[in-house]
Amino acid sequence: MSWLELRIFLRYLPNDSATARLVRGASPEEEVWTLVPQLLASVVDAVRENTFATIKLSGDPKKTGRLKPPDPIPRPGVESKKSNVIRFGGRHGSGAAQLAPLFGGAVASR
Repeated sequence: MSWLELRIFLRYLPNDSATARLVRGASPEEEVWTLVPQLLASVVDAVRENTFATIKLSGDPKKTGRLKPPDPIPRPGVESKKSNVIRFGGRHGSGAAQLAPLFGGAVASR
């Protein structure tokens, strides 16, 4: 095999081949999550969300009132969604101290 043939051979290896994964530097977890598992996880997440919406909309509000939407299937390289909502009142105070630096103002006293 010539160097050109080797270069062409390596260039067109499938993405899930061991050599291609080694060149990319993929972690073992990323090796498992190829395109097909990613798409399948997306389909499962969509079905779960649709089932949740159907139950929530057509169910008894007393029984479905506390239902929470399903969490998506964890994927490598995708961080789970953390709520960035600032809660006002309760344990964390009014939230003014958290918002003041964001808007460049001082905290107003009551």
